[in-house]
Amino acid sequence: MTWMDQAEGLEGLEAGIAAQLGALPVMNLPKGKVLFCPGEAARGFTIVLSGRVEVFLTGPNGREILLYAIEPGESCVQSTLGLLGGEDYTGEAVTATDCRAVLIPRGLFLSLMDRSPVFRRFVFGAFAVRIQAIMALLERVAFQKVESRLAADLLSHAEGTTVRATHQEIATRIGTAREVVSRRLDALAKAGMVRLDRGAVTVEDPDKLALLAANARVV
Repeated sequence: MTWMDQAEGLEGLEAGIAAQLGALPVMNLPKGKVLFCPGEAARGFTIVLSGRVEVFLTGPNGREILLYAIEPGESCVQSTLGLLGGEDYTGEAVTATDCRAVLIPRGLFLSLMDRSPVFRRFVFGAFAVRIQAIMALLERVAFQKVESRLAADLLSHAEGTTVRATHQEIATRIGTAREVVSRRLDALAKAGMVRLDRGAVTVEDPDKLALLAANARVV
């Protein structure tokens, strides 16, 4: 049994290519490990077997935005662009949890793109899904009110009724500044929709938050 038996999206690979990939070592990556930084060249194509990797963009003012996350079966669009187009990384990738992953070196990746229709479909299919997600993110940041994005984030990240995150972490996820999130959370708390605690937000009125997330007027 190799890591290929756990990889999502690579089923049906040609026998010789499956064996070649299966011989690659599995990396155990601790939470908080930086996988790449802006200005670096792509060394290879990472396949995440378990855990979650987050990719951030940082603006000139130091503000971060979560561009996307990579989980099993998903791909890193920045790595794909770097390997196929020769562009250096513009973002930073950090493991959000302990991860198990495999790095396909640049030379092998390019060879497989030439030789394996199955691998090529996997790469381009995952790339297309990722681009659609990034376009949706850009649409939300550009056209959706901060209050709506904040409400949607709270609802999607609540465990039960509690969101365990700092104001900075929430700001990074929804693409705004920490100060903006703090002001909006204070307003939601005064409206009775949430309760604020240190390092946590408790959802008090999920129905009104859902209306706000849908960009509807909340009374």
